Amino acid sequence: MELAPDEFFRFCQEKDSLTHRAAGYFKVAPEQFANWRWQMRHQLQSPEEFPPEIALLAEETAGFSKLDSLFRAGLTPYYAALMQNQASCPIRLQAMPRMEEFSDALGQADPLAERLHSPVKEVVHLYPDRVAFCVAMLCPVYCRYCYRKRRDEESGLHFNRVIINKGLQYIASNSAIRDVLITGGDPFISSDESLEHLVQSLRKIPHVEIIRFGTRTPVTLPYRVTHTLSKMLAKYHPIWVNTHFNCVEELSPEAVQAVTNLVNAGIPVGNQAVLLRGVNDSAEKIMTLCRTLVRHRVRPYYLFHPHLVEGTAHLRTSVKTGLAIMKELRGKLSGYAIPTYIVDTPEGKIPVNYNYILGNDGSDLLLETPRGEIWREKGAWE
Repeated sequence: MELAPDEFFRFCQEKDSLTHRAAGYFKVAPEQFANWRWQMRHQLQSPEEFPPEIALLAEETAGFSKLDSLFRAGLTPYYAALMQNQASCPIRLQAMPRMEEFSDALGQADPLAERLHSPVKEVVHLYPDRVAFCVAMLCPVYCRYCYRKRRDEESGLHFNRVIINKGLQYIASNSAIRDVLITGGDPFISSDESLEHLVQSLRKIPHVEIIRFGTRTPVTLPYRVTHTLSKMLAKYHPIWVNTHFNCVEELSPEAVQAVTNLVNAGIPVGNQAVLLRGVNDSAEKIMTLCRTLVRHRVRPYYLFHPHLVEGTAHLRTSVKTGLAIMKELRGKLSGYAIPTYIVDTPEGKIPVNYNYILGNDGSDLLLETPRGEIWREKGAWE
């Protein structure tokens, strides 16, 4: 049996850690539970696979049996162990299938029209200087709000060497591309060797300056983000990572360790959250999340308005709610702790901000301050 990486070994020894407790639920040694490959092999895909300590709700059991045609269900034992036994648990809402997914009049299969922006398979080229390179189709957890649910129907795309080589050829042939986002699926659900081969190949392309990874493994499978992986990626700087914490309940000590491994290797880590009903749709919840992220050296980067992806009506919030949250954050959080609120469209990401400009009085600009007062900035209007 492959032992848990050294940096997670302490969680196997601490009897009050999630790793130690959850290993008991699944009747395995903590060292085995902390093996990321074991986690992927034992991804929970049916109600029968959940231990008694993680009780399913009736609607979740029904969801597992009836939703395969819409979107697969699956989550790591680790992420399942984070859930609380109540319907309002923010982690349950993100990961567990529910019958509400069938009630969505506005949902679309490809809300960002990525297929229309893919000159070659799995390369999304919307902006002139950068591409999203979808090299993977597997995920530790199939988030119910995922805007790439359409990939659920595809097969043979997980680090498919033929597809990757064609993508690399396209990137190499277009000298305007300076920034490559490696995404999926989750690209970290592959071996260190496969990831290194991909990064090496990109580094051989002279005009590629920045390599970024989009991964949710620090959240859903922290054992994957080892010191060894982080050290390997650091050989190819500048490397950036964006991850995806939606609520403070996901920031377990194990998740913090995963982030620590990255930032200690000099890899900047940003966070892209999605505003979700019942999960984080209040200023207090977003504020707590952002403060905790910054404390662990993760920069809140984007807060996405939920996409119009099929099966997500019960999770979507309004822009009005999002703007009210963003207004509440200003003046109560440091500027670097406030994410940009984004509406993502097929034509690109649109920042949506509360408007503090009240108008002008001649050449003076009239502004609303974060405290709700009026400020006159003389001579600033023209």
